[in-house]
Amino acid sequence: MTAFWIMTALLTTLAGLLVLAGARRGADVAEAVSASAELAELDRLKARGLLDEAGWTAARAEAGRRILSSRRVAAPVRAGPRDRRWVLAGLAAMALGALGLYAVVGAPGLPDQAYERRVDRWTTELDTLEAPQIAAVAARVVRERPGDHQALTMLGAARFEAGDPIGAASAFRRAVALRPDDAQSWARLGESLVRANNGVVDGAAEAAFRQALRRDPDQLGARYFLGEAALARGDGADARALWGPLIAVLDPADPRRIDLERRMPEAGS
Repeated sequence: MTAFWIMTALLTTLAGLLVLAGARRGADVAEAVSASAELAELDRLKARGLLDEAGWTAARAEAGRRILSSRRVAAPVRAGPRDRRWVLAGLAAMALGALGLYAVVGAPGLPDQAYERRVDRWTTELDTLEAPQIAAVAARVVRERPGDHQALTMLGAARFEAGDPIGAASAFRRAVALRPDDAQSWARLGESLVRANNGVVDGAAEAAFRQALRRDPDQLGARYFLGEAALARGDGADARALWGPLIAVLDPADPRRIDLERRMPEAGS
């Protein structure tokens, strides 16, 4: 709805500018058609000796006839300052009238009925939905039950999978506010912040991961990202301490373990 009102205001402003610009062009054309400029040029030619008396007289007479004829055929529009004010007032009255008409016959604030009906259908087809559709269903549940921790975590996970890490982080922040002891939501909050920051573990993400490990040392995803942050700042000892338990639980043939072991020398082994 906010986007609708913004677009309405912009289009109304654009229409007003186009009308006013057209009126201004009319005034400029009228001012441009002046006999004095052409007659002055003839006077300069005569003064420089390029026109004799007879030629100058004939040219002035011809120029006068041509100017008078053009004015009779297509007289340009003259728009003075007062005219522009009337145009502007008319545009404002039209915009206010349209707004009043919409307030009387329209339905401000009414949700998109077609979209809401689709969400109604999705609530009965959860097993077949994609991440954006699950996010829409979860968002409706959260609107109806803002204190539902499970709905918030579902919303965060669906938004994350749908490529909306900022929206996912918002949902997980609300989830940990309801249950600060939820280590999994702290870890998912950190992952969402990392993705939103193009893979960089910034201070906010690192704080979320540390909250997750404080509540559950087995949060392996949090260990991985905290190790990345430690490597980025050159703290090899911290990276080894964080990645050691992670490497220990991975299968020796797991490509993730192989990659971590390869990078461990960078951490100071």
